[in-house]
Amino acid sequence: MGPLIPNGIITGDWNFVIAILVGIAFGFILEASGFSSSRNIAGVFYGYNFVVLRVFFTAVIVAMVGLLYFDYFGWINLSQIFILPTFWPAMLLGGVIMGFGFLMGGFCPGTSFTAISIGKIDGLVFTVGLYLGIFIFSESFPLFKGFYNSGNLGHVTLTDVTGINAAWFAFAFVIIALAAFWVTMLIEKKVRKKITEYKF
Repeated sequence: MGPLIPNGIITGDWNFVIAILVGIAFGFILEASGFSSSRNIAGVFYGYNFVVLRVFFTAVIVAMVGLLYFDYFGWINLSQIFILPTFWPAMLLGGVIMGFGFLMGGFCPGTSFTAISIGKIDGLVFTVGLYLGIFIFSESFPLFKGFYNSGNLGHVTLTDVTGINAAWFAFAFVIIALAAFWVTMLIEKKVRKKITEYKF
């Protein structure tokens, strides 16, 4: 069973068709989740809206548990799933930079396009800045090439690093996510109450 293309179930000609369909579905889910609003996205940093955390935790849980069940029933071969190589110094710095961009602009690359699709000017401005940053990085890449390719850990996963069985890791992650949902709900209530009191 899947992945479909590596196993010859469908041809590689379907790559772009699948990409378009997945992209449309992903954009629809982002918009339905409220990710076209920079206020909703930036709210996680200010404590009044944790929709980003809940949606991404939910997405990770569904994908993780789903893959484990698919592997258990023999519907998918996990060894055929591509895992991006880990270059930890560059990825760590990139995460920090993206976090600051998230905080200042209220969007990530995907959500900025979602905002553009419904006509939001702030999403367009953010995307222009995104492409400007890509251009500057591309032109100056020779300066950063050594750092960019440093710390290569290969195709590793958290279960490889921690040595924890995948099923137990998934169980622990679900518990942590549920606890995070509860804690963030309490934080939201407290922060929104203070905001309401401040306004009046």
